[in-house]
Amino acid sequence: MSLFGSANFGLPRLKPLPSKRSHVVSVLDIGSTKVVCMIGRLTPRAESQILPGRTHSIEVIGIGHQKSRGVKNGVIADLDAVESVVRLAVDAAERMAGLTIDSLIVNVSAGRLQSDVYTATIDLGGQEVEANDLKKVLAAAGHQSLRTDRAILHSLPTGFSLDGERGIRDPLAMFGDVLGVDMHVLTAERPALKNLEFCVNRAHLSVEGMVATPYASGLAALVDDEVELGCAAIDMGGGTTTISVFAEGKLVHADAVGLGGHHVTTDLARGLSTRIEDAERLKVVHGSALPNSADERDIISVPPIGEDDRDQPTHVPRALVSRIVRARIEETLELIRDRIQRSGFSPIVGKRIVLTGGASQLTGLPEAARRILARNVRIGRPLGVSGLPAAAKGPAFSTAVGLMIYPQVADLETHAAGSGMFSTLGGNSRFARMGQWLKESF
Repeated sequence: MSLFGSANFGLPRLKPLPSKRSHVVSVLDIGSTKVVCMIGRLTPRAESQILPGRTHSIEVIGIGHQKSRGVKNGVIADLDAVESVVRLAVDAAERMAGLTIDSLIVNVSAGRLQSDVYTATIDLGGQEVEANDLKKVLAAAGHQSLRTDRAILHSLPTGFSLDGERGIRDPLAMFGDVLGVDMHVLTAERPALKNLEFCVNRAHLSVEGMVATPYASGLAALVDDEVELGCAAIDMGGGTTTISVFAEGKLVHADAVGLGGHHVTTDLARGLSTRIEDAERLKVVHGSALPNSADERDIISVPPIGEDDRDQPTHVPRALVSRIVRARIEETLELIRDRIQRSGFSPIVGKRIVLTGGASQLTGLPEAARRILARNVRIGRPLGVSGLPAAAKGPAFSTAVGLMIYPQVADLETHAAGSGMFSTLGGNSRFARMGQWLKESF
């Protein structure tokens, strides 16, 4: 049965993690550059000073990644191509882990992600706040955000207020007349999510949960102080660049722009008249986001585009490559700067920005970002996960690792249960109950 039945607009919601025993989680990061499947074992851990927000330690027991096909700017453009790449990545991860999986947590970059804040209040009549009042006010905020054309990916209460006093983290058992909540709701267009789910289903897998890419990469790359004090994570992928803003331990804003590392490559391929794969190599080896006086003197050879053996490579100064790279990188960073400014969250971000994602590895990018965004910038790699092969420890794997971390924070979200709009489908079918019983018994 489809998740998007006419009477029900719910998305699959994750079940809470077992707090006493370990649990296998499998995730799928479908990107414009690569598709990654990771299988990890989450084991409950004692409270710790290191990454105190994490309730479980994560050990990756299987990983498979494939060059992406059929995804353009984060959007699925060819179902068959994506399905075959997903199968290959999942198959490799399953072989390495020595087990088969049937459902996955998947990331969402497409569908024009949109962040909105909804505020709702209820009357308490001078009584103390009870659990039921919290449910009521959250449901009231949730109802405002329901739309038929968009599906809710995440809805997080970012703060409560009592009698107009804002910034209350937990109002339970406090007294007041009016209880208010600010709810951050992140939505995406329904068709994009349907296509994503359809793709995964075609590979004979089901979607266990959907997580916005910016949320996932922020979870993986930010340290607790950043999440607490306010920080933006910028995930520079191949086809899209996503932004997430965290404050007081929660995701408060997210956004995505349809520009990424692949645009730099195609600019080079056009500007130097060479093949895409040769342009990619030139970008990685010679491209830089910073001007350098030696670049005018260094001459590099550009392979010709034709198949003819007589075609000679052309020779260009390295400065030309850097100029093409710089133009697109600066455009992307300026767009991000404007988006942060427009979002109204600029003061919350303060001076802290973390760059992650595959395209953040370009030479000179942190310096260019510091100049254009006028903030402190560091490159963020996925934190607090064991068992990752060396090749997967870089910023390019932040989203996949973030999807692994997500089940630990999924319960921060409130999906106005019982409104009929959010209740997870299939959760009460006989098969689902039996599956649950099998999982718990063996």
